[in-house]
Amino acid sequence: MGFFDKFKKKVNEKVEKVVEKTTESVSEVFKFNKFKEGLNKTKKNFSDKLKSLLGGRKIDAELLEDIEAIMLTADIGIHTTESIIETIKEKVKQNNIEDAEIIYSLLKEEIHNILVTSPSSENDRIYAIDENKKPYTIMVIGVNGVGKTTTIGKLAHNYKSKGYNVIIGAADTFRAAANEQLSIWANRANVDLIQQSQGADPGAVVYDTINSAISKKKDIVIIDTAGRLHNKGGLMSELEKLTRVTKKLKPDGPDEVYLVLDATTGQNAIQQAKEFMKVSTITGIVLTKLDGTAKGGVVIPIAAELKLPVRYIGVGEQMNDLQVFDPTYFVEALFGSESGEDTVLED
Repeated sequence: MGFFDKFKKKVNEKVEKVVEKTTESVSEVFKFNKFKEGLNKTKKNFSDKLKSLLGGRKIDAELLEDIEAIMLTADIGIHTTESIIETIKEKVKQNNIEDAEIIYSLLKEEIHNILVTSPSSENDRIYAIDENKKPYTIMVIGVNGVGKTTTIGKLAHNYKSKGYNVIIGAADTFRAAANEQLSIWANRANVDLIQQSQGADPGAVVYDTINSAISKKKDIVIIDTAGRLHNKGGLMSELEKLTRVTKKLKPDGPDEVYLVLDATTGQNAIQQAKEFMKVSTITGIVLTKLDGTAKGGVVIPIAAELKLPVRYIGVGEQMNDLQVFDPTYFVEALFGSESGEDTVLED
């Protein structure tokens, strides 16, 4: 290779690195902006009110009660709110803090600590899977109306975009429209779909889907399940059955069980999660419709009380609106920087 060829190669390598770095930077800004847009209503209901409250106030019992009230309206929950307030009291006392406005930074730091030290910090940012566990099997559960079907379609699209072969199993055979809706999303994501007629045995669909995935060497299986009402024992038993069927073909499956929760339901979502946790080992929460609620603070008690990782958040209807949950982006979008400028903190 001559001098000019070597020089050209070096230049090309440098250009590629610059382009790669720029692309990553643009991608991160895009993701952060999605968090900001999705949390806009919650921010107005929480941090904006908090800023107004703290201005010119002295730190006393009345102020702390007012802060607690704002946290509850953002659906941070009684237990988590009380725990955070107690921590704030201790820090104020230990550091002899008198300026009420400093509480804003203390709250931001404490909420960030809760999310980072919880399993929420362990997420699959790049849609990677364990190559030794193919077909990687994901079961998606949750009550009707929370956004399970759209979540499955977006997950399939994102995995497909990363080069994986994906197949979906339509095991919600109780609702007439379920197969039709899932078929639309499977087409959008350009992935295979296994389905049977309405009223068919959901376990048979699960078996057929995993069996097909094994024979066709698919990378990822995503199983839709019926919208199980969390207070109906029979439906919960059906969920346990689907898990047993999965294990017949994949003894260590399912690899993931994602519980989809609707952020607009606030604390009711927490109760749903507690019921589902009784019958299933949930590996992650998908919190949908975050952009349509002022109750986005429900992410915090999910991490603090349930110790379940929030894996994804839904911030819109488009394919790319299912975002991997990032604790730092969440807190920064919720509170903003002290200077008022947009920043992206580093973990």
